[in-house]
Amino acid sequence: MLRRARLPLLSELALDGGGYVPDFLSPHPSGPSPAVEEELEQVRCTPPERVLSELEALRDGRPRHGLAGSELPAGVQRARARGGAHVARQAADEVRRYWELAFAPHWEAAKAALDAEVDRCAGVLARHGAARLFNSLHSGIRWADGTLRAESRFRIALPVPLVVVVPSLVAPRPGVAVDATRGKARPPMLVYPVCDKAIAPAAPSAEMAQLLGPTRAGLLAELAQPASTAQLAVRHFLSPATVSYHLGVLHRAGLVARARSGRSVLYRRTPEGVRLAGSRWMGRGWLLGSPQAAIAHAHGR
Repeated sequence: MLRRARLPLLSELALDGGGYVPDFLSPHPSGPSPAVEEELEQVRCTPPERVLSELEALRDGRPRHGLAGSELPAGVQRARARGGAHVARQAADEVRRYWELAFAPHWEAAKAALDAEVDRCAGVLARHGAARLFNSLHSGIRWADGTLRAESRFRIALPVPLVVVVPSLVAPRPGVAVDATRGKARPPMLVYPVCDKAIAPAAPSAEMAQLLGPTRAGLLAELAQPASTAQLAVRHFLSPATVSYHLGVLHRAGLVARARSGRSVLYRRTPEGVRLAGSRWMGRGWLLGSPQAAIAHAHGR
């Protein structure tokens, strides 16, 4: 996509197989919910000497950490020859275009899903402490005996007082951004996929889809765990308004309930919804004793 969108610098710096990506491209968040413009301005205003030193780190590698160097691609070399400030400006412009193409149309729903994850983390941290929080993020992240471990093919150990934790809706696996040029001066940033197993929508049975319609059946199947309208919209590639409409129908039918959690409203199955999701449709009937009125409401009649 980067090449098709004519983003030459990003396409040459992106690493499909993992490895070091210059840190100035992913600035540390300035707060819990930084604006896109703030992040882009951080990229644009990166000190030129830092940009050049990070490109040198990309070229030379860090052999003792298992990170091999690589020849800078031609486009990166051309941009580098014009100075670190030029590289930072071009990178910021390309990141903006990539944002507009890939993320801006979905940002409202995505941000709500990320906010809900931050609220979840805050609740775990307040109730159970940091160890439980880290161990809840992903199977590849573990906290034990005062050490935080993240699965990686690279080898590095850092005694640090602070770790910046960032949830992601697009990261396929956990990753750690460690500044290769300034060592401990910049705390590592741990990025992890949000609900990595729950991003793919749950598949309803054919019988339940016949009863409720495919969209409502899919949403009910997804609600094995509570979720917000925004989270469901992201997972099912629907607009929040469409999801809200269908959840309203399921709510009036008594199949889902809703309750506020922090800044989000979470939906969950009611006992009737749980039984329906686990039942089998049999011809004109179903294995539940729920009133036929629930079926009519579920179909919107």
